[in-house]
Amino acid sequence: MLQLLNADGDLVAETPLAREKAMCLELFQWMHYVRTFDTAALSLQRQGRISFCNPSTGQEASQIGSAAALSSEDWVFPSYRVPGVYLYRKGSPLPLLHQLFGNASDLSRGRQMPMHFADRSVRFFSVSSPVGTQITQATGVAFAAKIRKDPILAIAYFGDGATSTNDFHAGLNLAGVLRVPAVFYCDNNQYALSVPFRRQTASESIAAKAAAYGIRGVQVDGNDVLAVYTVTRDAAEHCRKGGGAVLIEAITYRSGPHSSSDNPSFYRSREEEAAWKDRDPILRCRRFLQKQGWWSAAWEESVRSEQSGIVQDAIAKAEQTPPPAPETLFEDIWAERQPRLDRQCQQMRQSLGLDEYRDRDYRFPI
Repeated sequence: MLQLLNADGDLVAETPLAREKAMCLELFQWMHYVRTFDTAALSLQRQGRISFCNPSTGQEASQIGSAAALSSEDWVFPSYRVPGVYLYRKGSPLPLLHQLFGNASDLSRGRQMPMHFADRSVRFFSVSSPVGTQITQATGVAFAAKIRKDPILAIAYFGDGATSTNDFHAGLNLAGVLRVPAVFYCDNNQYALSVPFRRQTASESIAAKAAAYGIRGVQVDGNDVLAVYTVTRDAAEHCRKGGGAVLIEAITYRSGPHSSSDNPSFYRSREEEAAWKDRDPILRCRRFLQKQGWWSAAWEESVRSEQSGIVQDAIAKAEQTPPPAPETLFEDIWAERQPRLDRQCQQMRQSLGLDEYRDRDYRFPI
């Protein structure tokens, strides 16, 4: 397992990144931003203001370290536990919050579960609930890029549970055969909902499975943001040079529940949670910055205050945005207007007591 920073924030291997003050501070701020958003989202659910969310607390280094190593032209095929990757690419939490509220500004117009966001403008494919489907999708897009000689890659994010699915085998097997520019990023956070990793596979690791598909496999400390960035950057370069796909296994821990509907105390101990708490990625990075003389409590408080203000302002805007118009139920179905849909929409409006149906375009330009 590649590790550059240990839990105490000490450098255990030489890396040029350790001398890049601006980069290290930026990575820390982005991780802080993800946790600020994550904490706010769970709070909104607990207050009954949104219906559902998937926390990613404890996995900030895995999200930001990998996102920072990608090109803006690369396609991301996410799981529902990487809001930080989207946040890093988009720069604003507002689209995420529109999606959580399912309002009129939600790009999917309230048709997806919360945390199942998509945004073509930043090449962020739609999250879907079926486990592992993004793996084969990423393989397909990577193969298309290879055919078109497009110098991009596709990255699929998934958890350790997804490695037991058919899509994992089919996607990695085809990626190996076709030598496509794809990165398969497994967040091994020790649990697939309530199933512990020790019951997920008899292999010594997820990364070891890469050998069976003829692709490169690497294991990294997923709570070490410098190591994650380095591994993902190297994997991206390997892909762009025609070396084929790479499987990354990031060893991390889901500190919170699987979702807002989950109670992890039923399947893991407080002792285990406490043991991982000291390996927290933000705490580790803070310790490193302190030892470099780059951190102060006042600076972090200013970062926290600014980010909290941005998130709270975005929440206020999203919560005040009205729901999607009822007519949107009949849009995005056909490329051309359909008389039968017009009739159905008129009937709906009459049954709801709405005004005469407005002329709308059924195509939604996302």
